[in-house]
Amino acid sequence: MDSLLILAADPAAWAALITLVIMEVVLGIDNLVFISILSNKLPEHQQAKARRLGIGLALIMRLALLSTIAFIVGLTAPVFELPWTGPLNADGHPAFELAFSWRDLILIAGGLFLVWKATTEVHHTMDPAPSDDLLNKEQAVAMNFGAAIVQILLLDIVFSIDSILTAVGMTDHLPIMVIAVVIAVAVMLLAADPLAKFINDNPTVVMLALGFLLMIGATLIADGFGVHVPKGYIYAAMAFSGLVEALNMASRRAQQRKAAGHAAAEKSDTVP
Repeated sequence: MDSLLILAADPAAWAALITLVIMEVVLGIDNLVFISILSNKLPEHQQAKARRLGIGLALIMRLALLSTIAFIVGLTAPVFELPWTGPLNADGHPAFELAFSWRDLILIAGGLFLVWKATTEVHHTMDPAPSDDLLNKEQAVAMNFGAAIVQILLLDIVFSIDSILTAVGMTDHLPIMVIAVVIAVAVMLLAADPLAKFINDNPTVVMLALGFLLMIGATLIADGFGVHVPKGYIYAAMAFSGLVEALNMASRRAQQRKAAGHAAAEKSDTVP
């Protein structure tokens, strides 16, 4: 209790908490986009439940990993190294990291899963509408609730490890990490339904979100191979793409209003 009071009176601890909360919220965006896209494929009455359960599992996963920080930090220790006979960089080192830790392997596996899932969803979106018979068969074998939760849980593990390692790198105080994680997951929970509805109501945003998942998956794979892409570049690209899509949406709505106005004017002119 005394240690908590000392932390509460320390300005540096508050600064670390605010910074860590922001970082955890930003890192949670990837997780939230995946949960939103996957839950939207379920029957409507199960979508909100899947999102809440997926985010709840993310919180449990993060808190469980925080209780085993020594184990998590140990995941960064190399477990094996591959030989390299190819060209070297200017500094005499291989182009890729050859010593792989459990964290690297988890990131690579998670990245491959994201790339596969996003590619599958893009292919499904680009396919022409099937016939009624095929549509009935597809509905009969549609993704069930359990399958969605399993996939969300797999990605929760990947994103949780990345999130906790980020927290460990920013502060040594476990209470600050716990508070930051709880606040970040609470923000995810509040944003889940509006984000999922927005993605579902705007088909072009679905494709943009799938593009984000492809980029995130490729980044995780690169990170696993020791090619570290600054997170700021990734989120700046996502923000720019989102801004362009928002302008496109505003343009389409303006055109629709204009067309509706012309149609109403023509109708009034033809009425005697």
